Amino acid sequence: MNDASQHTSQSSLLLSARISVRYGDKAPVLRDLQLDVRSGEVLGLIGQSGSGKSTLAMTILGLLDGKRVHASGMIMFESRDLLTLRERDLRELRGRKIALVLQSPLSSLNPALKIRTQLREAWRAHATRSSADENAAIRGALQSVSLPSDDEFLRKHPSQMSVGQAQRVLIAMAVMHRPALLIADEATSALDVITQSEILALFRKLNRSTGMAILYISHDLASVSSICDRIAILHQGQIVELGAAQHVLTNPQHEYTQRLMAALPRLPEPQKLDVQPLKSAAANSQ
Repeated sequence: MNDASQHTSQSSLLLSARISVRYGDKAPVLRDLQLDVRSGEVLGLIGQSGSGKSTLAMTILGLLDGKRVHASGMIMFESRDLLTLRERDLRELRGRKIALVLQSPLSSLNPALKIRTQLREAWRAHATRSSADENAAIRGALQSVSLPSDDEFLRKHPSQMSVGQAQRVLIAMAVMHRPALLIADEATSALDVITQSEILALFRKLNRSTGMAILYISHDLASVSSICDRIAILHQGQIVELGAAQHVLTNPQHEYTQRLMAALPRLPEPQKLDVQPLKSAAANSQ
C-alpha cells in the first residue's frame, strides 16, 4: 500500500451523503445516492453526461433552487447536516470550508475586473484580518498554483491570460482559505491534454501539501487514474461501484464500470508493412 492509500484508509469521514434529488415532477436525478468523502483524500466521481454529477455538487453547496428542486436525505459535514442549514450559514461555509472549481475559467472569472480585484474579493468574503494578511494570502495562493504574484500579473484581466492560467487563478481563489473540501466539477474538461495533465498534478500537489480533500468530478475515467485514492462510479442516479482506484480500474465489478473501461481509447497497434528491400542500381542494370 502506498503512503496516500495508507493515509486515506486511516483518515476519518469528512462528508457523508445519503440523498435523493428531484427536479419538479420529473423522475429523481439522484436516487438514494450514498457517498462518503474522507479527510485528506482525492475521491473521483465518474459518470456520463446527465448522470447527476453536477447536481450532487450543487446539492452539497446548497446552490440548487429550492422552489424548483426537492432534495431529501442528509449531507453531514463537520457534524452538521448541510440540507438543514439556513442560507446565511451556507454562505459562511462556501469558499471557506467547501470550495468549488468549475470547468470554464474564462466564464467563471469576471471579464471586467483585474485579477488582483477578484482575488481580493475572494479573500474578503471570509476574512476580517488586515490588508497585510490579505496581500500575503494572495501571494501565497498564487505561488501555490505556480503563478506569478507580481503587479504586472495582478493587473491583468482574464482575457489577457491563457485558459490554463485562468484555471489556476480559479484554483488559487478556491484554496485561499484552505478549505477542508475542494469540489472540482469537470475542472479539466475545457483544457488541452498537456494543460489538463498540469492541472491534475497541481490538484494532487495541493492535496498532499495542505491535507485538503478533493472531490474530483469528471466524465473521463482516464483523467482520474493518476490522482485519485478512490473512485466512485455514478450511474442512473446511484453509486454503483466504489473502491480503491487501482482496484476499480483493474478489476471492475459492475457491468457499467466494465463498459466504461472497455470504451477507453487505445492506441492502434503499429502496422507492419511488407516492404521489399530496394535493389542497388548495379543490380537493376544487370
